Amino acid sequence: MNERQQVASALQKVLPNLSVEDLEAKLERPKDAKNGDYAFPTFFLAKELHKAPQVIASELAEQIDQSGFEKVVVAGPYINFFLDKASVGGEILAAVLADPANYGSTDLGHQGHVTIDLSSPNIAKPMGMGHLRSTVIGNAIANILAKVNYVPVRINHLGDWGTQFGKLMAAYEMWGDEAEVQKDPINTLQKYYVKINTEADEHPEYDDLGREWFAKLEQGDPEAQRLWKWFREVSLQRFMKIYNLLDIDFDSFNGEAFYNDKMDEVVTLLEDKQLLKESRGAEIVDLEKYDLNPAMIRKSDGSTLYLTRDLAAALFRKRMYHHAQSLYVVGAEQSNHFAQLKAVLSEMGFTWSDQIHHIPFGLMSLNGKKMSTRKGNIIQLEDVLNDSIKLARQQIEEKNPTLANADQVAEEVGVGAVIFHDLKNERTNSVDFKLEEVVKFEGETGPYVQYAHARAESILRKAGRPSFEGATLTVDGQEAWEVAKKIGQYQETIVRAANEYDPSLIGKYALSLAKSFNQYYAHTRILEEDDQKLSRLALVQAVSDVLKSALALLGVKAPDEM
Repeated sequence: MNERQQVASALQKVLPNLSVEDLEAKLERPKDAKNGDYAFPTFFLAKELHKAPQVIASELAEQIDQSGFEKVVVAGPYINFFLDKASVGGEILAAVLADPANYGSTDLGHQGHVTIDLSSPNIAKPMGMGHLRSTVIGNAIANILAKVNYVPVRINHLGDWGTQFGKLMAAYEMWGDEAEVQKDPINTLQKYYVKINTEADEHPEYDDLGREWFAKLEQGDPEAQRLWKWFREVSLQRFMKIYNLLDIDFDSFNGEAFYNDKMDEVVTLLEDKQLLKESRGAEIVDLEKYDLNPAMIRKSDGSTLYLTRDLAAALFRKRMYHHAQSLYVVGAEQSNHFAQLKAVLSEMGFTWSDQIHHIPFGLMSLNGKKMSTRKGNIIQLEDVLNDSIKLARQQIEEKNPTLANADQVAEEVGVGAVIFHDLKNERTNSVDFKLEEVVKFEGETGPYVQYAHARAESILRKAGRPSFEGATLTVDGQEAWEVAKKIGQYQETIVRAANEYDPSLIGKYALSLAKSFNQYYAHTRILEEDDQKLSRLALVQAVSDVLKSALALLGVKAPDEM
């Protein structure tokens, strides 16, 4: 039984008409520790009991069994519970030390599969900073869901089809140099793509050329197919360098092209259910009852659209993975697209359409400026990661010049800083990225949390890595209690992050725990020889374990030394 359940159980004995779960949901955490560890508001009982909330609070408090609590007091309409710090704190520490790898885990998912559509860059274009958000948010959600016993399936739905490839092929035929492409594939192909888009205003025939080349690709023209496969191969090789730096793996790289031969079935199913209607030569599904614009399935020239491919992908994924949930970690500007996707699947009679969830996120800017691939105004993610690693290396050189594995730590800190900066922000908010602020070892940064973990590990090394087996552990003092209490909140934070698909809850939790620990460290002689020394070291060990776990959920490493 965790602390929240302990409070709810004590309340349930005096409020038998309410379940422990209902009472847990009502509990609040006072902002000021002086007001206790949990507060129970009584406003909602006033109508039923025909009494003032203050009176209800006083009467209930008199009936509550206070054993197991330091005290239970009334503050106006609230009943404030103060937990027994020494024993509850000791139980929290014992729970972490008994199984650090699984601390915070729970069985929400019952091994249900969750497909997660994330990252999904376009081939033949560099991965810019704009791709970072989908990639790291999706990966963190996958890690969090795994922690609550779902089985995440990471899908990189590559943008490897569409008229833009026709344009690129047309550009390559006009200006391409194979040796130049071989030397630096992505940047060279990007240069051609920007050139044809920039000059298309003066040369409208370039748009026609692009459409012609894409038509050739769709019809299986050997040269178009050769170029497409080549562009895709060199792009993936370059992308993998970035994914390796981020330490992110995928279960599938099936992109748009994979679904080309699977769209006819979608059209047939829609026809069979008499859902397709003609509109100006195109074929649509009317979604007026969902208060949505019509979903276009086929253009007047017979070609399919992105939505048609996503319908085929949704069917394939359900059959392939039998998912309990299907997530699409895609920018907020695509909200209407996913609303249409769900609505069309619902019209087709697929009740599992309610398992589909669009996980939107805000835009990313760099030093206050927007980024655009079409205009060539793009900051490459690989460059930012490398710059961040260099900045981390400089700071490590200043702080710890004798660090043995400085290059490896610099990579873990530099890459971790970029990931953490994104994930500490609520995903629906827009994020402005300023590299110098992101890699600081102070403030609300990834390196600050990593440094707190490394500090804990340093203390444990100095103490000779003590064994806690069989020890009776307690928590002594308010600052130690604040740290232990924060550790005890780890599981409920994970559950909330899983339910809300919000990694920022874990990022904020890690910052808060690191801050509480640093405050404790500043005012406590941890290695002083007395009867509390082992309990203090157990607290340090628990902090190290939980910070490492929380960072891992975000996809960030936790070096033992910095």
